[in-house]
Amino acid sequence: MLKFVIPAVVLFLIVLFWDKINEKIYNKFKIKINYYVMLIILIIIGIILALLYF
Repeated sequence: MLKFVIPAVVLFLIVLFWDKINEKIYNKFKIKINYYVMLIILIIIGIILALLYF
């Protein structure tokens, strides 16, 4: 039961505080993390679709 609840809580907290996380990363490294996260998500979806196709 805990192996389902803990990742769900962590994911919920990341979504809830995404703006604050993004702002801290931008202030520290001067990069917008949103672009990199979206690129990674698109690559993962593309890999999954390619694996399902072949």
